Amino acid sequence: MILKLRGSPWSLLNQEVQEVTRDIGKSLAALSLANTEVLSQISDQVLKLQNEMQRVELEASHSQLQIVDKLNQGIRDQKRDQGFANDMLEEIARAVGVAVEPSEISKELASFRREKEEAANRKERAEVFFLEQVIELLSRADAARDYEEVKKQYRQRRQVIERYDDREEYIPPLNSFLCCICRSVMTDPVSLCTGTTCERDAIIAWLDSGKRTDPETGEVLEDVSLRSNLLLRQSIEEWRELNYCLNIRSSEAKLSSDVDSSVEEALSQMQYLLGESSINKDWVSIGGLTDRVINILGRSHNRDVKRKILITLKDIVEGHARNKEKVFDSGGWDHIIPCLGRDSSISKAAVELLYELLQERSGWNVSVCRKLSQQCSAIIFLVTLLKGLQRESAQTAEKILMKLFEIDEENISRAAKAGWYKPLIDRIVQGPRSSRMSMVRTIVNTELTDSNLRLLGAEGVIPPLLEMTSGNLESKELSLSALVKLSGCHANKELFAAAGGVPLVWKLMFDPHVLTVIVVKCSEILEKLTSEDDGIKFFVDEGGAQLELELIITDLLALQQKANSAHNFRRPALRTLLGICKFEAGLVKKAVLTADAVSLVLPLLDDSDSEIREIAINLLFLFSQHEPQGVVEYLLKPRRLEALVGFLENEDKGDVQMAAAGLLANLPKSEGPLTMKLIELDGIDAILKILRTGTIEAKENALSALFRFSDPTNIKSQRILVERGAYPLLVNFLRAGSLTAKARAAALIGTLSMSSPKLTVVKSSSCWCFRPSGNPLCPAHGGICSVTDTFCLLEAKALPDLVKLLSEEEHATAYEAIQTLSTLILDGSPQRGANVLHKADAIKPILETLTWGMNSLKEEALGLLENVFVQKEMVECYGSTARGLLVGLTAGRKVHEDDHLGRKAAKVLTLLERYSRSSTSFPPGL
Repeated sequence: MILKLRGSPWSLLNQEVQEVTRDIGKSLAALSLANTEVLSQISDQVLKLQNEMQRVELEASHSQLQIVDKLNQGIRDQKRDQGFANDMLEEIARAVGVAVEPSEISKELASFRREKEEAANRKERAEVFFLEQVIELLSRADAARDYEEVKKQYRQRRQVIERYDDREEYIPPLNSFLCCICRSVMTDPVSLCTGTTCERDAIIAWLDSGKRTDPETGEVLEDVSLRSNLLLRQSIEEWRELNYCLNIRSSEAKLSSDVDSSVEEALSQMQYLLGESSINKDWVSIGGLTDRVINILGRSHNRDVKRKILITLKDIVEGHARNKEKVFDSGGWDHIIPCLGRDSSISKAAVELLYELLQERSGWNVSVCRKLSQQCSAIIFLVTLLKGLQRESAQTAEKILMKLFEIDEENISRAAKAGWYKPLIDRIVQGPRSSRMSMVRTIVNTELTDSNLRLLGAEGVIPPLLEMTSGNLESKELSLSALVKLSGCHANKELFAAAGGVPLVWKLMFDPHVLTVIVVKCSEILEKLTSEDDGIKFFVDEGGAQLELELIITDLLALQQKANSAHNFRRPALRTLLGICKFEAGLVKKAVLTADAVSLVLPLLDDSDSEIREIAINLLFLFSQHEPQGVVEYLLKPRRLEALVGFLENEDKGDVQMAAAGLLANLPKSEGPLTMKLIELDGIDAILKILRTGTIEAKENALSALFRFSDPTNIKSQRILVERGAYPLLVNFLRAGSLTAKARAAALIGTLSMSSPKLTVVKSSSCWCFRPSGNPLCPAHGGICSVTDTFCLLEAKALPDLVKLLSEEEHATAYEAIQTLSTLILDGSPQRGANVLHKADAIKPILETLTWGMNSLKEEALGLLENVFVQKEMVECYGSTARGLLVGLTAGRKVHEDDHLGRKAAKVLTLLERYSRSSTSFPPGL
């Protein structure tokens, strides 16, 4: 590997210096020169060559001159690190176009030997001496070694150690191997003029300290020059290599034992060997140790063993291409990659090994990186490490991932699927169009959690996605599909609206030139914006101003009139319409009155798509509050009411049951034919089943729907309702229903109780309140009562729960409870009902409503008390309490015709005064 200048008279000298500098660059880590004089001569020779080349105007390239300069500087600085040697070797190889492989190096070494012979013929002793050292050192270098020769050398050494006992792990050094100064085995032995041999560094330090005597004999040194003892150095090297082989043999036996402690000892021995000499990187593999530790890595469950194997493998493959190939060929991938997912100590060692396996002399080994890309689990593990707490492992994992992304963009998608979205986000926000499309496709095809979607939105993917909607069809469809997904996350809705997404999507949705698939995606986005009870919150422009919602509703309704509209086209548009109307009652009224919404939605109840029918019933529930008559006419047509009952019976869809029951509740109760038809179709049974198993909202609407069947003017339908088991359900709602359900249940009991007096056969009796307890006569109605025959609330055990509602101090439930309790006070005989209320402890909580209730509730309470206090006994019992409350309602007020509350309070107060034993002045104005 020589920087040759063919055809020049200075070719020989140029070759010499270039060979010298190349050799120094490769072997500085081990090079030992005879003396400092030789080093100086080499430096001078390099300089001389440069001057000669300039004088004869040699045309060396700029890169070659740089290499010569670097080598010259390296000689001057006495650089010995392996990094410098590797760098110089790479630069020289690139400069002369020679591959760094044994076959090429062998040719260059042969050239060196010829140069040495020619120098010997010229009797240039210093140059011959130097070239001998260089050739000897280069022959031992990694790139200069012929692998067959390396194997041959190993086998020779193994044959020698076969005569040693298997338990032998160390051959002691000969005394001649020991330095007389430091008493350790020499690495670079040099001889003094007296014949004494010492370690070069040790004798140089000896002489530098001012000593001029032989360190062994004490003889005065007349000459302090040093001569390399090559024969002794070769003997020491051979001794070391024999010990290497002993250690390899010992390690082999320990690895075969399958005992964890022995395996760890073997790994320690291997690490020692690898640190001692680079030749051991070849010998441990030739000796089969690399294959053995890879195999143990795959089957061992000992975490310490695994970690140590990974560290040892890294030492084996570091800077060694052949060993890296051996790891691949031995199935090392399959055992190393799973270790990335183990505990932090193992994963750290695994990722460092993996990083080294992916390197070659010039940087990343692209072909190996491509192989790693095919290991799907590798990226998952690397992403896990990246997100872990071990900083060094995370940094190494990130370096590997970034290279994999550079090689194949698909790896970015794989990393995103494993939970690392930053590279994907960066490509969408800043990458070229082709990258954007690929990354957006990943978003569309990946299962994403709400936190993942929130992260994507927060990192800024929504604006570039909106930009992509202006592209071609593929770009539109992909970006809109991604936006559908992103808008499912509540946090992204605000970002979407702030970026001006709603008007953009709305405009695109109603563009007459876009395909149906685009309109569908736009509809799905708008539907997402109205979900989760958000209503019209996000229907704003980029500046936050509310969009014209009336126009939006009109457009959405118009979409349903298109005869060729597919179901996937109409469904999201209907859901969007429902989402808006749910929370904007004013808009619902406008839609009904101006856009003829009811007539547009009613036909959808006959649609072949069940989901469209279900959305339609929800919309009609909302619309029927403003235009019930059109719905009634439609339902009375053949088979339409059957469909409505079917919605009531749909136990799988609570919202559908709720809407169907609510629709019935909104329809005029005066429509007798509708009521009777529902009874014939078992509509009552369907509603009662909702009361048993439906959602809270469905139960509340079902209770409202029952008013149609509890009308006191229609005893027949009331009786059917009670016979089907409604009463116990209503009483249960008084105990455990929602506030609305309790109020409606109380009101329904009241409508049934209103019919009790008409259904009860009254028996004449004197002193009815003193009858024996076994008498079957009803204390409120004076006759024989039952739940099914007279709808008596006392027989239904509803009275205690109605009274309890009063103590809960809720206006809605207390109001209905008082109205229902009032049905017990009969016009002809109020005493019976008053006595029932007294025994049920109902009078006191009724009086207390005058302290906390709203005016409407107080008026109802006063109306009931007016009938109670017609009885002197009741006045005597509650008069003092009632008087104080009533005076509070009338004091300081001027009673006039419009003051219903004051007039009623005054009237009750008058009753109290009538039966009062002591006179009490009326408040001023009465």
